Parts: sequence; C-alpha cells; structure tokens
Amino acid sequence: MSGAAGQIALPLDWPAGDDERDYIVSTSNAQVVRHFEHWALWPVMATLLTGPRKSGRSLLGRIVAARSGGELIDHADRADEESLFHAWNRAQERRRPLILVVDRLPPEWSIALPDLHSRIAATPVVHIPDPDEGLAGQLIEKLCHARGLAAPPELIRYLAPRVERSYLGIHRALEALDELALQRRQGLTVPLARRALIAIGVIDESRATG
Repeated sequence: MSGAAGQIALPLDWPAGDDERDYIVSTSNAQVVRHFEHWALWPVMATLLTGPRKSGRSLLGRIVAARSGGELIDHADRADEESLFHAWNRAQERRRPLILVVDRLPPEWSIALPDLHSRIAATPVVHIPDPDEGLAGQLIEKLCHARGLAAPPELIRYLAPRVERSYLGIHRALEALDELALQRRQGLTVPLARRALIAIGVIDESRATG
C-alpha cells in the first residue's frame, strides 16, 4: 500500500445508490485497514474498533461486515451483554468476523457478565488515529463535494496543513467555511477559508497572511 491517501482497496458490492461506499485510506489509518483486510487470519473472530468521532469507524465496520459476511455491533459498550456474548460465540462458530465499535474499553467499559468479560479481554483492539495531512486534504475535498461546494485545488492545499488535525476539527472548519460562503453568497476561495479559520480560532488574525 502506498503512502499517498486514496480510496480503500476493498472491492465491495454495496447497494445501488449508497453514497458511503468509499472509505479514504492514508498512511495514518492503513494499518487499521490492513488488519481488517486479513480478517480470515484472525485467531479470534472478533475485533474491538475504537477511534475519534467522525473517523468513519462505523462505515469501516459496515464495509468489513458486508465484504466478509460478518456482523457489526455499533456502540457495543452500551449494548445488551447477553446479546454480545451470543454474538461473540456465534462469530467463532461461523468463522466470520464480529466488529464491535466502542467508545470505551475495559476497565472504563464495566462488564458485569463474567463470560463476556473474559471474551472481550481476549479480543484484539484496533484504533483509528487522527488523520495525517494527506487524509485531511481528501476529507476536505469529500466533505465539500457532499455539501455541493466546488473546492479548487488551491483551497485544499491551503486548508489541509492548517485545520485542526482531528476529524471533528475538519468537520468544524468545513461547517464554518460553508456558513461563511452562504452568508457572503460566494464560492470557496483561499481568502474566504482564511476568514473562516480566523473566525473559529484555528489561526491567529495577526499571522493569517500565510
């Protein structure tokens, strides 16, 4: 896998019209994707998937489940423990992966059922990290497209190294930019992006010439 950001190399058959078929991959999340690409080699047919909000963890889980015939349980740390216990056992019997998307891991995730506790303790954990600059640029472009905004290349080049390097930070910057463009009734430009970043405190106005 190359270091450049790109579309995920998972040939999935998504339903027609599904607008979330693409999961963007870069060096920052390639290791997570590689883990799921090799699910057939897992000694335990389950994985705990964590990551920041807006990181696409549920989307990735759906992709893996659709490709493998496995099962995704979102917010698993808030799910019924008996149901989780049976899902974990079912995954081992079927040799199909169980993807448990969680916000918390033990001990923050307090599990009362002893048999489930031991199974979760034996389950590998993978974490989606914050995006790198390459992924940030592609996310900006994708979010602009989703909002119906034309994003010229120079705008992406300007924003990618300056936005807060987090998924929520990127969403926050695009929301501010979209709102400002709507207020001013103009297209996206670098000066407009600069004003948006100043407005949300990402860059200092006195140092905003770069």
